[in-house]
Amino acid sequence: MECKICKKSGIISKNLGVCYECLANSNEFAMNLANNLHTSIRSKYGLPNKPPNEQGGIQCNWCENKCIVLNQKSYCGLVSNRGGKLKRLAGVEKGLLNWYYDPLPTNCVGDWVCLGGSDCGFPKYSVKKGLEYGYYNLAVFYSSCTYDCLFCQNSQFKNYLSNEGPLISAEELASKVHEKVNCICYFGGDPSSQIIHSILTSRIALKRATKKNKILRICWETNGNINEKILIKMAQIALKSGGNIKIDLKSFTESLNIALCGVSNQRTLNNFKILSKLINERPDVPLLIGSTLLIPGYIDEQEIDKITKFISRLDPNIPYRLLGFYPHYLMNDLPCTSIEHANRCLKIAKENGLKNVSIGNINLLSNKKYPIP
Repeated sequence: MECKICKKSGIISKNLGVCYECLANSNEFAMNLANNLHTSIRSKYGLPNKPPNEQGGIQCNWCENKCIVLNQKSYCGLVSNRGGKLKRLAGVEKGLLNWYYDPLPTNCVGDWVCLGGSDCGFPKYSVKKGLEYGYYNLAVFYSSCTYDCLFCQNSQFKNYLSNEGPLISAEELASKVHEKVNCICYFGGDPSSQIIHSILTSRIALKRATKKNKILRICWETNGNINEKILIKMAQIALKSGGNIKIDLKSFTESLNIALCGVSNQRTLNNFKILSKLINERPDVPLLIGSTLLIPGYIDEQEIDKITKFISRLDPNIPYRLLGFYPHYLMNDLPCTSIEHANRCLKIAKENGLKNVSIGNINLLSNKKYPIP
């Protein structure tokens, strides 16, 4: 397709209409087109097109969006102003979520280095030296998000958000941990907008597990858009339990992240730095894992080069996963990630010094070749 701005041909989403270069260079018209696309879909769910900054409103500080709410909902859709006080639909005592038991080893983003799928951490954090067959992960899918990714792989959560249900208390969710559950993983959507609920659930579940001398790892898969003080609380829980925090580095270039995901990624990058300084507190089992979805035409060699150099400067031993993309949501007209695309990015990651890189979602990779700018 031809870019509406620069007129160059390439792999371009019809819904978005503009190329990587125009977005990465923060072209005003390209950014406006991206903003219009976000607005068109978010309005259907009653969500603001950008984090509100309403005069006379009250600020929420759970994430870097720092919504100032008066008459609008927060960007995540969970927070409103009721009589001069912030009212949360969910995220503290109750969570808007779905949960299920996922047999180990599961297809976790970090499955090649986490304790449910590798032999690290035995016997302190794992019941077996190797794959934990016969045990389960309590998978917790939060139905809200602090980002608005045009390529979201789990966009169905917006239906639960608009219908305001189902809700479950931290106490009830923690009770789902039985003797065969060895880990809890919070994802979504994203846990960032309901992060306190996940922390409360974890504390209750870990207290019960400790009394039974039971292993229970606590993990998060998140966009990393979280208040720094809350992030430290998450890290403490993950470190103590043998769990990890998997941060999805969706892009490196800020303007590209705003165009594709609705908001800035600077808090995400800063939080990644913060967590990288804590990994030596438990060097034998990874605390921090990075990942990136390889989106044809948008997240390719140029972005992976920037992301992997960023990670390598922090610590080249941080595990990093390149994920295959499947056409979805508002970028459903793009091709799947090609094997060639994934291998090129893998090579770049290794050349930039990363020592523990893996390609995930291999079943989604296509044999079809396409040009990478």
